[in-house]
Amino acid sequence: MFVPIKNKKVYEYVIEQIKDMIMDGELHIGDRLPSERDLSEKLGVCRASVREALRSMEIIGLIEIRQGEGSYITGDMETRLFEPLSMMFALRKSDPMDILQLRMIIEVGAASMAAQKITEEQAKELSDCLKNLINAVTEEESVFFDTQLHYKIAEISGNYLIIALLNTVASLISRFIKNARGMILVAEGSKQILINQHKEICDAILARDPEKAEAAMKAHMETINQAMPHSVEING
Repeated sequence: MFVPIKNKKVYEYVIEQIKDMIMDGELHIGDRLPSERDLSEKLGVCRASVREALRSMEIIGLIEIRQGEGSYITGDMETRLFEPLSMMFALRKSDPMDILQLRMIIEVGAASMAAQKITEEQAKELSDCLKNLINAVTEEESVFFDTQLHYKIAEISGNYLIIALLNTVASLISRFIKNARGMILVAEGSKQILINQHKEICDAILARDPEKAEAAMKAHMETINQAMPHSVEING
């Protein structure tokens, strides 16, 4: 339950209590928060602090403020987190290898999980993604369908945190895929190699073979790694 607050930066503690209630299962997506007046009384703080807290939570996508209706828990934070992460990456002048290493850690496991959890409907969707990539005419289309296929695999994994994490860096990964393909495609016949690798990944997932799916995704990441100016050793 709400506990009266007596401290500096009061609005931060208002946010903290609401986040704790979500973590404890007292609040769920779709729940309506008490009014500003009720929150103010229950927490023992001024309405200005409550209003500041609500506005901050709206900015990060934790709640939605509906005019004349109140504030509701949404949990729609992935798209809101994208810009801060992208800006952090740019401002710190991070190495593109950081993105590859993130993909290695997440997508290899996601492929294995997808092979274990894929449904008949998802199998059709994945097959369509692969077909689109194979039939792409321009490199721009290839980049789009390449990215789409990888996100479909993450979605099939069924792990919300994997999906959410990739969504928060979606633009970074899309740009990375475009640049990585550019480096790989310098070699003759490399386009077909990329298509074959994606086909091997999809075939393993469609065959519901987690070990082959993991190995195929790892091989694909190794191809990207070797094309990078400063490749890293892939363990495992």
